[in-house]
Amino acid sequence: MNRHIISAMSIAIGIGATSCGTAGIQRYPDAPQTPDTIDTYFDLEVRDLYRPLENDTSAATLAWVEAERKVTSDYLATIPFRKDIHRRLTELLDYTKTGMPWKSRDGYYYFYENDGLRNQAVLYRTKTLGDSAEVFLDPNLLSEDGTVALKGVFPDNSNRYTAYTISRNGSDWEEIYVMDNQTKELLPDHVNWAKFTSAAWHGDGFYYSAYARPENGTEFSTENTNHQIYYHKIGTPQSEDRLVYEDPAHPYYFHNVWVPESENIMILNIGGNGVGNAMKIKDLRRPDSKWITIEPTQEKSIDVVDVIGDSIIFMTSYGAPNNRLMTASISKPERPNWQELVPNDPEGVLIGAQSADDKLILTYQRDAAHHAALYDRKGHKIRDIKLPGFGQVGFSSDKDDKEVFYSFTSFLSPSAIYRYNTETGTSDLYRATEIKDFDMDDYVTEQVFFTSKDGTKVPMFLTYKKGLERNGKNPAYLYGYGGFNISLNPAFSAQRLLWLENGGIYASVNLRGGGEYGETWHEAGTKMQKLNVFNDFIAAAENLIDEGWTAPEYLTIEGGSNGGLLVGACVNMRPDLYAVAIPRVGVMDMMRYHLFTIGWNWAADYGTSSDSAEMAHYLHDYSPLHNISDDGTPYPAIMVTTADHDDRVVPAHSFKYAAALQAADTGSKPKIIRIDSNAGHGGGKPVSKVIDEYADIYSFIYHNLGIKPSIAR
Repeated sequence: MNRHIISAMSIAIGIGATSCGTAGIQRYPDAPQTPDTIDTYFDLEVRDLYRPLENDTSAATLAWVEAERKVTSDYLATIPFRKDIHRRLTELLDYTKTGMPWKSRDGYYYFYENDGLRNQAVLYRTKTLGDSAEVFLDPNLLSEDGTVALKGVFPDNSNRYTAYTISRNGSDWEEIYVMDNQTKELLPDHVNWAKFTSAAWHGDGFYYSAYARPENGTEFSTENTNHQIYYHKIGTPQSEDRLVYEDPAHPYYFHNVWVPESENIMILNIGGNGVGNAMKIKDLRRPDSKWITIEPTQEKSIDVVDVIGDSIIFMTSYGAPNNRLMTASISKPERPNWQELVPNDPEGVLIGAQSADDKLILTYQRDAAHHAALYDRKGHKIRDIKLPGFGQVGFSSDKDDKEVFYSFTSFLSPSAIYRYNTETGTSDLYRATEIKDFDMDDYVTEQVFFTSKDGTKVPMFLTYKKGLERNGKNPAYLYGYGGFNISLNPAFSAQRLLWLENGGIYASVNLRGGGEYGETWHEAGTKMQKLNVFNDFIAAAENLIDEGWTAPEYLTIEGGSNGGLLVGACVNMRPDLYAVAIPRVGVMDMMRYHLFTIGWNWAADYGTSSDSAEMAHYLHDYSPLHNISDDGTPYPAIMVTTADHDDRVVPAHSFKYAAALQAADTGSKPKIIRIDSNAGHGGGKPVSKVIDEYADIYSFIYHNLGIKPSIAR
């Protein structure tokens, strides 16, 4: 499983008279409305005033978008230090970023590298590490503006061909191309409308996952159903691809397949309707073989680690809230035949496992930081793998090779790559990352624990400049997510350095709903317990204030996607705690989120408004769109962000939320929306767009905190 590393109109509108008096903004655009649109959820009636904004291709919506863009552009243009922030961010991001190498069967080492400000990392290969490497695939050549991103590369098992997936403008839609490994020339093979896919090679072709082509004009908003598995034979058109698997009785399932290098079996992962995934296996050596179920439900997670001989090694949460390592025979893989290899660890969450020569490397998460250890194949621990500190680690290894690499990163450590010796347990630095004109030793990260509303202890990482005084006057940037079993581990971000060098505190909080403490922690922030997530975040803000790190007039909160929901909900609940809020690509309409693209997939965490009257009321009571104050309560300065090609969280969420904010009486601070073009939810975003976006975000923050950053000339 570790051999194949997956990387990655202008229409005029009149300006209305809503929200007058906002600082720096005279008027906001009138949004298209349908006052009579009322939805009924059991006993609950909900008016959806801005329903027209759900149609992102209508003339009215496009006109409103252009008008909002002008308001935002005009506002940001008045900030005198915006160009200085853009310049400094460009300097900070101009450093070489090198990924871990992995060794292919053709004898080459492959690795990604961005030598500075390229929009996309380039895939290189070399026979000997340290020697000059040749370009294998450069996604920067696939578009003029860097908006085509390389999502994954999948070499066949003979190393003759490589299939690779791309996405355009940040969309989740993927295309598959095939290239000749020796000549690096493209084959005529081209697959469209793939989504959430790999390319699993078998024989002279590969399996992939796709949806039916959407109707014109609905490509980025229509509901995606009936995820299918196809087989594409090299040299044939997509129209001849063979349908291998579908489940029309369950249209809201995801399907993805994996084939080991032996090509003797196919593993089918099934998700989309629970907190985990189901799994089936099929013998590819017999054309008439049937699917055998390994894991029948989606209530527990299961991930194949490796196939060694007749044995499957896999990680699962079944019978183990913190996950455990199991093994089963290919011929008898059902649950009753599973055997435990490494048991559940109550002190840490098993988050990864992989083969390394004749051993196994296991990665655990304890208090939101990574720890790793080496085991033999019988499940006996050999030794811990010592890591440099609080951070996260990733390994590149294989069952047929003694060579092991790992990368380590933290809030103050850009990715460093090490060679690891499985015999001696020693690590040697292979490649460090250097950033000019920034001394990491001047800063420190510490972990604190605070008490949430219901008495739960919650961890938070604080990063700041050494010698910082707790005088209640420090600008603080509080970031959170809290959902979908996703953990916020210490990780590096070059754009964050601008905040730190200007005396700011960066606080990353590990909310319930995440995976930091296993499935119990995750479930404590889902469905009818979602308020725990918001209460944790509010308690984090209060802790920063109570402990003297900052004060409400210096506090910024930010989150993206599910974190955008977090920010929107917490602003409604406690607008007095923050000076600035940045809800990015957020889920803002909790009553209708499940009706667009793959929103239905989030129901396991959120529940839906159609589940029950109780669930409908619960969602409505915290939905950011539906709980904006309109009684003059002062809100923080808010900049909403979204993008025109976001087909994960469709821009209608942010459109409707921004329109409602601007129409409401929430005080004099600005409420603007930044709508990016030729961009999506965030994955594969070009470096140039990252710099532009964060220049706007930081400019907005500093301007509304009343702080002139020291880099301003």
